[in-house]
Amino acid sequence: MTSPDSLRIDKWLWAARFFKTRRLASDAVSGGKVHINGQRCKPSKEVTAGTRLTIHKDSYCWDIVIKGINKQRRPASEAVLLYEEDPASIERRREQIALQKQQRALLHPSERESRPNKKQRRQIHRFKRG
Repeated sequence: MTSPDSLRIDKWLWAARFFKTRRLASDAVSGGKVHINGQRCKPSKEVTAGTRLTIHKDSYCWDIVIKGINKQRRPASEAVLLYEEDPASIERRREQIALQKQQRALLHPSERESRPNKKQRRQIHRFKRG
């Protein structure tokens, strides 16, 4: 099977497993979360090998260079071969993950986001009723 020479950016992001669905990838590109060579683009923009991408997802940022094009979504072990990430980008993301873990550890267990227990649910229902 020969690999194509270009592919839409939303399809590539989906195939490289940055987003679970093409719709999420398309929305991210339309919303300005993905830049090609430092420029905003549309989901239909064609990308080729050697293109530089900056991807912002949640609070993380990836600076990558496309190494391969694949029309089909393959396993994660193959998807990581489609791009090469900048070492500075990897380090920034690791630091951010460590910082978030530290911040979560500092929170008191009652302040962490959690589902209400049975007693709290009953209080919520009583409050809503009137």
